[in-house]
Amino acid sequence: MVIPQHVAIILDGNGRWAKSKGMPRNYGHSRGAKNLEVICEDAWNMGIKYLTVYLFSTENWKRSKEEVDGLMRLFRSYTKTCIKTAQKNNMKVRVLGDPTALDPDLQESLKKLEESSKDNTGLNFQIAINYGSRDEITRAVRHLAADVKDGKLAVDAIDEACISGYLDTREVPDPDLLIRTSGEQRLSNYLLWQLAYTEFYFTDVPWPAFTKEELWKAIEKFNSRDRRYGGVKEG
Repeated sequence: MVIPQHVAIILDGNGRWAKSKGMPRNYGHSRGAKNLEVICEDAWNMGIKYLTVYLFSTENWKRSKEEVDGLMRLFRSYTKTCIKTAQKNNMKVRVLGDPTALDPDLQESLKKLEESSKDNTGLNFQIAINYGSRDEITRAVRHLAADVKDGKLAVDAIDEACISGYLDTREVPDPDLLIRTSGEQRLSNYLLWQLAYTEFYFTDVPWPAFTKEELWKAIEKFNSRDRRYGGVKEG
């Protein structure tokens, strides 16, 4: 069994799962956050080295104020918990996305989370918050263009590796496997550059009900794929 080095997940279905239980949407988000802690540990124990999850997109601001406010309260609580969990489990945490739209106290907590875990050597855990791939690429292009203008970067030096170095995921390998829960089959503006050669796995299971066994199913499906690059079979 080949274990993918990097797994990315779109954590979908929290609200629908809660509704099926007769509970408010934010109850589903809370249960989803608890499940994420479990899956992080499971992933590391399986041999996965990088796990990247989509917590909150740039488009999620369009949701109701009640739901967004609830999510922000949850992120505050989750970030504090994650600082403790990262130290306990030797987990290195990186934050993807543009934090400037978040409240200052949450921005500070996210910085503390990254700083306090930067030297850990266990699971590399990336959380995408206020993240959108088009926004990420736009920010990268602006930064790259500024470096060209300032004479820090030659135009002839711009290649795929150079561009990757300006993205939020610099120093992180591209995902081998993308999992999206709860039945939707779209990328939702997630890691568009990084997913160029990634295997996709879609499941009807909503995120709060996603278990270690479901993760194994995704890995087994990954192993059944005939992975090819440029017409040449990998390996």
